[in-house]
Amino acid sequence: MSSTVARMVGTATVRAVKGRKVVPQRAALVLTPNAVSKLKEMLDGQKEFIGVKVGVKQRGCNGLSYTLDYASEKNKFDEEVCQDGVKVFIDKKAQLTLIGTEMDYVETKLSSEFVFNNPNIKGTCGCGESFSV
Repeated sequence: MSSTVARMVGTATVRAVKGRKVVPQRAALVLTPNAVSKLKEMLDGQKEFIGVKVGVKQRGCNGLSYTLDYASEKNKFDEEVCQDGVKVFIDKKAQLTLIGTEMDYVETKLSSEFVFNNPNIKGTCGCGESFSV
């Protein structure tokens, strides 16, 4: 394993999706057209990075929070999702929490952020930053 310094992409919000069944899909994570477009824009001109990496860490009042970092390589146990020319690597610790999840990019008057629409979530905090499964 090489020693690389990760650069954070940004923050993400989590939404619990009620009533949606987890349906086996080809990819562990599905990107919306908005997410693909934003990731392409962010990676344009970033020659040292091959994609982004989604991870999970202990944080917030509900337990877990997603992280997004630029990725310069695929680690041994990372799951790779390639959609419309964009590569997203899922850290092994985050893989089970993301099955059946849709990654979107949403812009409003007050914020712009990646949103994970996740049917596996049992609860979220009031601000939507952390979740539990």
